[in-house]
Amino acid sequence: MATKSSSPVRKAARSLAWLGAIIAVLGAVVAGNVLWNGWQPGFKFALDLEGGTQIILAPAVADAEPTAEQLNQAVSIIRQRIDATGIAESEISTLGTNIVVALPGTPDQATLDRIQASAKLDFRAVLLTGAPTSTSTADPTETETPAPDATETPAPAETPDPSATPSATPTDGSDPAWITPELEEEFNAFDCATLDTASTNTADPDTPLVTCEADGSIKYLLGPVEVDGSNISDATARQLTNSQGARIPGWGIYPVFDEAGTQAFSDITTRLVSLPSPRNQFAAVLDGKVLIAPSTNAAITNGQPEISGSFTQQSAQAIASQLKFGALPLSFTVQSREDIAATLGQSQLQAGLLAGIIGLLLVVVYSLFQYRALASVTIASLVVAGGLTYLTLTILAQHYNYRLSLAGVAGLIIAIGMTVDSFIVYFERVRDELRDGRAVVGAVEAGWKRALRTIYAAKGINLLSAIVLYIFAVGNVKGFAFTLGITVVIDVLVVVLFTHPMLQLLASTRFFSSGHPLSGLDPEALGAVYRGRAEFRISKEARRAGASREATRRQTIAERKAAELEEKK
Repeated sequence: MATKSSSPVRKAARSLAWLGAIIAVLGAVVAGNVLWNGWQPGFKFALDLEGGTQIILAPAVADAEPTAEQLNQAVSIIRQRIDATGIAESEISTLGTNIVVALPGTPDQATLDRIQASAKLDFRAVLLTGAPTSTSTADPTETETPAPDATETPAPAETPDPSATPSATPTDGSDPAWITPELEEEFNAFDCATLDTASTNTADPDTPLVTCEADGSIKYLLGPVEVDGSNISDATARQLTNSQGARIPGWGIYPVFDEAGTQAFSDITTRLVSLPSPRNQFAAVLDGKVLIAPSTNAAITNGQPEISGSFTQQSAQAIASQLKFGALPLSFTVQSREDIAATLGQSQLQAGLLAGIIGLLLVVVYSLFQYRALASVTIASLVVAGGLTYLTLTILAQHYNYRLSLAGVAGLIIAIGMTVDSFIVYFERVRDELRDGRAVVGAVEAGWKRALRTIYAAKGINLLSAIVLYIFAVGNVKGFAFTLGITVVIDVLVVVLFTHPMLQLLASTRFFSSGHPLSGLDPEALGAVYRGRAEFRISKEARRAGASREATRRQTIAERKAAELEEKK
């Protein structure tokens, strides 16, 4: 008997321990990052509440205006780059032939670079390599070619072998016939210090390209584009590994090609394996600058090459993100950049917070009036839900740049009512069990089983609505849906791991188990009469009174007025 009566207490202790562990982990994540990574605890606000930075991008085209299709495609790609999740509350739109990007707060340089960079990735065969500046000896017949992947030490570059008798028309991207006297002269005169102003990112993909590595260390003469970045279906960034799978210092970019890109990459690397250095190198060119040009030691047939170099975690992830969402159809220049004020401001935020506080106080007053001491469980549950929401949104704000707009504040206010709904369903189920004659401990367990199905069904519909709204909406509505979905999950977590366990513990105390009039679980007040052995029965008078009260409660206004007139007669 003792084992049975203590079983709910043990279950409650386990549930509360799990909840404590979750809160401890979230709190440790926030506290650790505040102390060592410079996080600012609390929420970040969106454009409507905080303001931010507005950037106007102008297309860099001189011969013709961009089409509406190109502008819409550019807007979509920029939105994916800076706000793929839709929770950063950024606003991207067109204004004539320009694109207007509004970012909350003060964006960092990496974000600004992602907006403007076209992220056009091409793969070209290497024809010649040379010293980075025109003042150095740039004779391609004497230049040593480094291998960025350190898998092979290339031999000095050589002038195309006359015995190879190249055709007048090049047969592939590695054919020495591409190297005309004029092109070789341009290559020798090219200075890597002028790379940023050389417009290499707008070069013709069907002709050779003179360019340099991004750090200006090596100069290249490259053949025409043989694999286009549009063939990339996915791209990720991760830490480099050795042949045994162990992690080593450095980060790499791992593009994944579609079927056409995989076949082309396989054919080209198969061709390059047998060529002398530097013509066995295959350069990955991003926005006209060589990321890496490794020697080809084996054919890559799976369409998943590794691009390694002097990447940091941030730079590798930024480039992978750009490649994943595609290149901009146009190159853009920053026409203007200015700070913008909040569209709504602090007064609207304060009004929203005031509405939330008033709603919370009304909930507390109603709970105290309706459930008496049982309202303490409601209040404590709301405090726990608020703490979990605060920790969760703080982590999202710092790690995923989650921004809280006025629509998000509305979502949090709505969440208060949705959370209390769960408590009311549970408490009323427990009261129904008490009316049926169960003892308090048994009523709590039986009521929980009945209430849980209802809570899961209701919260499942709420979560489904939030997911659908998040998928199909944009802008502030997307942020509202995300906030609503987060609070629904937290609501279920709190009800399961806190509200029910707390009621299990309270039901084992004398105050609640005896059905004290102030406990909110008084069987006599609920219409049940004690019949011994901790059980209750419902008297006929109580049933009639309860039925009469219920009938009166369900009367319409017209019916009540008619009843009052009948009584006066």
